[in-house]
Amino acid sequence: MAQTISAKDLKARRQEFVIIDVRESDELAQGAIEGSIHMPLGAVIRNAKKGKLEDLKSKKICTHCSGGYRGNMAAEELNKAGFQAVNLEGGFEAWSKV
Repeated sequence: MAQTISAKDLKARRQEFVIIDVRESDELAQGAIEGSIHMPLGAVIRNAKKGKLEDLKSKKICTHCSGGYRGNMAAEELNKAGFQAVNLEGGFEAWSKV
């Protein structure tokens, strides 16, 4: 499991992170975190393996999905590839409630 950050902490510290939304395109109708980058889970994994995200290696990354599972998978894969990634605990659902 990747490290997590609470929605409350992320809201307070959001300027420290590049936020990657790993939900599918049809899920974006629920809303989005302002300034986040939309990149579905499969694309995150492929792009990390192909070296297409190297410009993010020096930054802190927070991944999120709807409820937390896919965000955790994305953060784990990014961390394996040498990134500094955490997952938003509870995903966008938690963000929407804070």
